[in-house]
Amino acid sequence: MRLVLGNALYFKGTWAQKFHASDTKDDNFHLLDKTSVKAPFKSSTKNQYISCFENLKVLKVPYKQGRDRRQFSMYLLLPEAREGLWSLAGKLTSEPEFLEKHIPARVVPVRKFKIPKFKISFDFEASKLFRSFGLQLPFSTEADLSEMVDSPLGESLRVSSIFHKSFVEVNEEGIEAAAATVAVVMCKLLPAVPPMKMDFVADHPFLFVVREDMTGVVLFVGHVVNPLLAV
Repeated sequence: MRLVLGNALYFKGTWAQKFHASDTKDDNFHLLDKTSVKAPFKSSTKNQYISCFENLKVLKVPYKQGRDRRQFSMYLLLPEAREGLWSLAGKLTSEPEFLEKHIPARVVPVRKFKIPKFKISFDFEASKLFRSFGLQLPFSTEADLSEMVDSPLGESLRVSSIFHKSFVEVNEEGIEAAAATVAVVMCKLLPAVPPMKMDFVADHPFLFVVREDMTGVVLFVGHVVNPLLAV
């Protein structure tokens, strides 16, 4: 090994409204194989940003704003069906505007509200993936990294491996992380009628996204199939 090129993205956010640790209770989380595990769930009685669509609920949990104008939020996309994760993931990755079309616009009172604590660590060797995307030159003997390396060695270097690792932890305080037309069934009510209380119980596999809301830039996206597995 002659050279290592490193790139890191680190994000640590505190919830705008923290959850109380005393309200965290163990309950059943239903897995894709139809078994269940006992996992710690955060709960709250405060109003939340929730939107309701056909076969999907979306929760927005804002982070406390920093010293600039940027506003970050975590989104939990919960399919109605316990086995609906992969279908939902396919829509999120294949439809560029999917998330934008499903962002909650207002806070609503909650009845049952539970989201699990979870920690995820994931790594893999990514060179085959990059090659499949058509990136071939950096791996070949014709590679020229002289503009990146202030040394004559740059002309004789090539990329041999690319390693990716990500880490996400969500708890009561916040998060630490490194690395089509929609058939709407929104709970729309007449203005004179108080908003109906909604449930958001993330007790089966779901997707999560960390996003900067002013620009729409997504920092992290992943899924939770078992909140007890720190894999």
